[in-house]
Amino acid sequence: MKTITAFILLSCCIGTLHAQQAVMPPFIKGSFVDDYGSRYTINDSVWTQLPNTKYHIIKCNLQEQFIIAKNDTANKTDKGLYTRIDFMPFENIAPYTWGFCLTEYDAANAQEAENTTAADRKNPRKGCNGYPFSRMKKVE
Repeated sequence: MKTITAFILLSCCIGTLHAQQAVMPPFIKGSFVDDYGSRYTINDSVWTQLPNTKYHIIKCNLQEQFIIAKNDTANKTDKGLYTRIDFMPFENIAPYTWGFCLTEYDAANAQEAENTTAADRKNPRKGCNGYPFSRMKKVE
């Protein structure tokens, strides 16, 4: 009985953790091009800046609009370190529907990345460490 109870509790915790990690807003998932011409594919587990820079998504905080990810060990720079990606939806700047900021990209661990001060969403033209948020449009 104890084994079954422990299994159920562990399964619930893993399910909760997995659900927290995998809940990405629908407007972020898919194929995109930014206003600099870089292309991306984003799903619940990996953010890829094509051709092969990958960020493995650990956490998505929908309320505070940020993602914590571990940089792939095959990336050209910042291999195995941690990244905070702040995002925000846009209005009235079609075809761009949302933007992001790599607020932190070389943190030693996930908590350090998460503790980084958020990008300034009130000033998306300079709120990304003095630069504009990258604007994203859907690619069909």
